[in-house]
Amino acid sequence: MLQPLTRYPRSLQAGPPPEFWIHLAVVACGNRLEETLVMLKSAVLFSHRKIQFHIFTEESLKPEFDKQLREWPDSYTRKFEHRVYPITFSVGNPQEWKKLFKPCAAQRLFLPVILKDVDSLLYVDTDVLFLRPVDDIWKLLRKFNSTQLAAMAPEHEIPKIGWYSRFARHPFYGSAGVNSGVMLMNLTRIRSTQFKNSVIPTGLAWGDMLYPLYQKYKNAITWGDQDLLNIIFYFNPECLYVFPCQWNYRPDHCMYGSNCKEAEREGVSVLHGNRGVYHDDKQPTFRALYEAIRDFPFQDNLFQSMYYPLQLKFLETVHTLCGRIPQVFLKQIEKSMRRAYEKHVIIHVGAHHQMH
Repeated sequence: MLQPLTRYPRSLQAGPPPEFWIHLAVVACGNRLEETLVMLKSAVLFSHRKIQFHIFTEESLKPEFDKQLREWPDSYTRKFEHRVYPITFSVGNPQEWKKLFKPCAAQRLFLPVILKDVDSLLYVDTDVLFLRPVDDIWKLLRKFNSTQLAAMAPEHEIPKIGWYSRFARHPFYGSAGVNSGVMLMNLTRIRSTQFKNSVIPTGLAWGDMLYPLYQKYKNAITWGDQDLLNIIFYFNPECLYVFPCQWNYRPDHCMYGSNCKEAEREGVSVLHGNRGVYHDDKQPTFRALYEAIRDFPFQDNLFQSMYYPLQLKFLETVHTLCGRIPQVFLKQIEKSMRRAYEKHVIIHVGAHHQMH
């Protein structure tokens, strides 16, 4: 006779209802298929809660995403659902939006309008890797005060040598601007807010503001959608929660000497390999982490097949500025692996004993 479900560990029962899922969005165009899949893999490896992936991509990449995600083992595919969307721009001239900065990057500006049924969302660039459970950055939503509706990290830790303070020809948030590669959003709040702007004296809804703002500043912006977000939050600073650099750690945080205090203290939580560093030899520490997650065979032991090879790779990078501080890169991922390993042993071995 079958044992009643109540005797099993909670994690073996049906997962939480959809309103408790984490929603993760990414926009992938051109040659970003592999990079995006590695990012999604890093999200699934350590997460606890079920994740809904929202993947915006070109028609030609859709079958590839569907095929590759279905090939992951059951123990991981149970942890997420995915949906693939076409690239659509709901206001203004689609061709003009497509050219903004990188192909399709502007798509992210329209997520509050497109994902009408989603309450909150974590958007990340394709070149992001999670070194700890996505659940942990998701919890930052609870820290928002009553006016905050989005969260990002500063573009630079030292304003006077940052890009925005030296070169920007448009308004930007705070003293150094913000980096939009990792962006947490309360979409419900975004949809119901009237935003102050420099186009008309009264407030504008998010969807109505994007095109006039772009038209006004298009000749002054360099970094596309990120610049537009900086302009929006310059006029609406009370709407932004700024999280520390460990949640969006880039080569800039170590290539001129270590300048992210939170990462030194707690380790990198979310790695952002911008400047193409996963694919060249300029920052071998970033590349080593990317390749370790990419090449990890899902069912293997995390320590044997990922962590120990990673430590060896890091020994070869100590001559570089970023490689001088390996503990900054390894602290969180080691903690995450330990938790995943313990959970695996308790759930699978524990359940096995109960069933006999």
